[in-house]
Amino acid sequence: MGGTLSEATISRIEQSSGALATRSLARMDEQLAWFRRLPADQRSWVMLVAQAGIGSFVEWLRSPDQVVRLTGEVFGTAPRELARRVSLQQTVELVRQTIAVVEEHVPSLAGPGEEQEVADAMLRFSREIAFAAARVYAGAAETRGRWDARLEALVIDGLVRGARSTEAGSPVSQLAALGWRAEGAVTTVVGSARLDLDPTEALDSVHRAARRAGFDVLAGVHGGRLVVVLGGITDPLEAAKAVLQEFDDAPVVVGGSAPRIEGAAEVTATALSGLRAVAGWPAAPRPVSAEDLLPERTIAGDLGARHELIESVYQPLVEAGDVLLDTVVSYLDGGRALEATARALFVHTNTVRYRLRRAAELCGHAPTDARGAFTIQLALVLGRLSGYGPVRAANQHLAGPQGGQPQP
Repeated sequence: MGGTLSEATISRIEQSSGALATRSLARMDEQLAWFRRLPADQRSWVMLVAQAGIGSFVEWLRSPDQVVRLTGEVFGTAPRELARRVSLQQTVELVRQTIAVVEEHVPSLAGPGEEQEVADAMLRFSREIAFAAARVYAGAAETRGRWDARLEALVIDGLVRGARSTEAGSPVSQLAALGWRAEGAVTTVVGSARLDLDPTEALDSVHRAARRAGFDVLAGVHGGRLVVVLGGITDPLEAAKAVLQEFDDAPVVVGGSAPRIEGAAEVTATALSGLRAVAGWPAAPRPVSAEDLLPERTIAGDLGARHELIESVYQPLVEAGDVLLDTVVSYLDGGRALEATARALFVHTNTVRYRLRRAAELCGHAPTDARGAFTIQLALVLGRLSGYGPVRAANQHLAGPQGGQPQP
């Protein structure tokens, strides 16, 4: 083509650029439902891009060698926010509508015998525009990816440090930028990072696995530990299974469930506490709930686990009354023998069985199970040391939890 078009033809196209852009916008509004839903300011930016595109075409007709620079300038007229709102596929649709409008007006714009040459030039230029659009979107995606990775690492670091959701720059306040949904329960899964993958590959793999399962996800490698926060979950252990293979062949701990993302720091702290203590239970399942590691976490120095063990195991047994508590104590002290316990208490073995089942229902751990017996025995020791005993329990029962009316 290279400069064979007459200056008169090029001038007519240049003079018509504003009208062509306006007609292109009208065509987009008529043909593209998603375009009609754009806010007015973003539609005006599309108008400017169309004008810049037609102006760039005119300059290219005069100097075809400048196509790379000129097509880059086409998209440089729009703010970055427009690229986030309008996808690459939608951009191609916009370009297609603009080209169709220009092609319809070629007969009135081109000089005699130049119609086909203008049409061919438009096709070649539109190809360059498409390549330029792809470069713009690829660059934006790369920049966005690097930013998201840095922000995600900051969020995970904040959760590991236990930053509260009320703090400025807290992890929760940063989640909107990462596309986290506002609703849904969350859990945190922690374990050793895989050694056969570098951190970037490991995190990409975690994201793919979690999103296949339909969860929101944040992940980070922190001191050799892989920390994964899952959102939109129902059952924490079941959710953890979706990413279980992304961890090394070592214990994996699930930090329970929080009803909203504001509780992510708490469940992360619980999961990390469990990971530090899980070595004390070699037979722990994989994954294992941090709640099931209350004894090991308590022995490892977790005061929160100590309080939870007293409140969830010891206090219900004490509040159930001396008969039930004495049965559990006698059973455990007697080597978990039903007959010996029955003789010591002067009751039938079936009575002992019933009381032990009742104890299991109250505290969530069965005295007849080795693991349950260990948990209850530790809770009994801690509860006695805490000073919470039958007299105090009886007084609390009469006063109610807040010193109000007696509880039924």
